Amino acid sequence: MQSFSRAVRAALAATTLVAGTLVALPAAVADDSYQRGPDPTVESIEAPLGTFEIGTAVVTRAAAEGFGGGTVYYPVDTSEGTFGAVAVSPGYRSSQAAVAWLGPRLASQGFVVITIDTLRLSDSPDRRGDQLLAALGYLQRTELADRIDPGRLAVMGHSMGGGGSLEAAKDHPEMQAAIPLAPWNTDKSFPEVTTPTLIIGAEDDSIAPVRSHSERFYESLPADGDKAYLELRDASHSVPTAESTTIARYSLSWLKRYVDDDERYTRFLCPPPVPDTLIGEYRSTCR
Repeated sequence: MQSFSRAVRAALAATTLVAGTLVALPAAVADDSYQRGPDPTVESIEAPLGTFEIGTAVVTRAAAEGFGGGTVYYPVDTSEGTFGAVAVSPGYRSSQAAVAWLGPRLASQGFVVITIDTLRLSDSPDRRGDQLLAALGYLQRTELADRIDPGRLAVMGHSMGGGGSLEAAKDHPEMQAAIPLAPWNTDKSFPEVTTPTLIIGAEDDSIAPVRSHSERFYESLPADGDKAYLELRDASHSVPTAESTTIARYSLSWLKRYVDDDERYTRFLCPPPVPDTLIGEYRSTCR
């Protein structure tokens, strides 16, 4: 992947610029130090919106550096502290509108979320990975920077954007979480990815069939790492582009568990869910 700005490197190294000096951020002193919001329930994690009031900020293509612009969704109230940041990429020939529903859904649960447009609609997964990283770096240079903990970053994406999230995590294992949605990539093996990764595949996907994409990606991830594979029953490649309670429930729980170190959400991931009318298969290294 091509090189990217110093700001991105600083963010991914969990550092911040203070008076011209790079200063490492302190580690969390307890598992609950990043808890945001009330105790979760099934109803709260499946709700269309969480408890945080959200604001939005448009990033024009001209203002963006290294990606094609986007929209930032962020919690207005900062009384609970800083938040983790999540960058989300659309798939091949799609704009940010295809993943826009994830912005308010996740931000209202306590994350700063940027949904991006890519520089070109046909950008490959590795280029989309670069652009996800560039978007996370961009957030560190805005007026919203004081809301974000640069040591708690995550990437998501649909289709080629999902492949891009794997590329970003491959290059930066210090990323806290990755969530590829119906991911597509010509590279089928990611043993270098040690970032906690939740892959969501679609049973009837004819564009990125799970047997040659999602399942292979999952199987290539380190066996001793934190990983999960969820297959949506009777679902097509486009299912992540519309609101999905199942995608939201498990994506939110994954981000809370690994970006926020919030053990309250472990129970929604472990033990693994039993296949039902919505979930055709679920595998994980649940522990």
